[in-house]
Amino acid sequence: MTRAVALVDGEHYPPVVRDALRELPYEFVGAILVGGTEKLRGDLDYGVPLVDSFEGADVVVDLSDDPALAPPERFRWAAHALAAGLPYVGADFRFDPPRFEPFELPSIGVIGTGKRVGKTAVTAHLARLLARERSVVAVAMGRGGPPEPEVVTAPPTVEELIRRSRDGRHAASDHLEIAALAGVPTIGCRRAGGGLAGSVFVSNVAAGARLAAARRPDVVVFDGSGASIPPVDVDRRVLVVGRGHDPAAFLNTYRRLVSDVVVAIGADVDGALRAELRLVPTETLTGRVAVFTAGATDVAHLDAEIVHVSAGLANRPALEAELARVDADTYLVELKAAAIDLVAEHALRRDAQVVLAANDVVGDGVDDALLALAPAVVAA
Repeated sequence: MTRAVALVDGEHYPPVVRDALRELPYEFVGAILVGGTEKLRGDLDYGVPLVDSFEGADVVVDLSDDPALAPPERFRWAAHALAAGLPYVGADFRFDPPRFEPFELPSIGVIGTGKRVGKTAVTAHLARLLARERSVVAVAMGRGGPPEPEVVTAPPTVEELIRRSRDGRHAASDHLEIAALAGVPTIGCRRAGGGLAGSVFVSNVAAGARLAAARRPDVVVFDGSGASIPPVDVDRRVLVVGRGHDPAAFLNTYRRLVSDVVVAIGADVDGALRAELRLVPTETLTGRVAVFTAGATDVAHLDAEIVHVSAGLANRPALEAELARVDADTYLVELKAAAIDLVAEHALRRDAQVVLAANDVVGDGVDDALLALAPAVVAA
């Protein structure tokens, strides 16, 4: 039978737990007492030793209940089990650890606690840092990625992105953003579905990873999608926590446990490096400038005459109505959502300039922490 460690509590009489452990179809190697005292009378004979770790187990079986383990605490136990590579099962639930494909080259993954947290900005920033001294390939997966992995070897221009959009393809996919703003070869992949622990139902990332490996770079950077984790066994991970996101909610604790560096964008999070995103135009801004982003609104540092600021790239109906009221000489846009098919097309109809905006990741110690990942994973 499968070897298991049980989570038990003092809200159950020990004899009841002892009989349940005999009945369940596992070979229990130990039990962890997780709280509760109401039914404890000094007899803690569960028929198995009390332990303080999952050592020797192939699965964690939760035989506890509320109030000893309320849902938030159960998610934390689940996170620790999954981080140890073990399934976590209860009376009516089961969590399995994400499965990762082996990968032969030095690699770093960048994952997030959700959508629009600044994850791809951190990925592009990391790729730029590494590319100063190393050859880098990035692999990005997204919900709008291509049906077959696509290799982008040169930064796409606005004109190329517009042609892509007019051909009916997604022109603001994450791999295009990274290629345009980091200047490294980038492979675009797709995924569908996302589990609580970051698994994906369907993806072509494994095929994208093989294309990256064939280029034999010094290091490959894998960009996650929303809260989903690239299904590749990387050497190191960076977790990006967004403003307003709880780093301990649900299975975010798992994401922290499997990450080496945590970067909190616009927020203070225990154990994380705080950082801000700063819009950086890729070209000189001229004339009256309209700024369009998917969330960032700080433009005070821009040396330009700003006549309009929008954070609505992800809301297409509202953005269309907004654009009807905007007239500028230059449109500065993040390469997100409707940046090309709505904003860039609007600008072209007015014979205005379109400038892509990168995001610098600014924070004390952030660059050093990111670069410190590289020596451990990049061959001399």
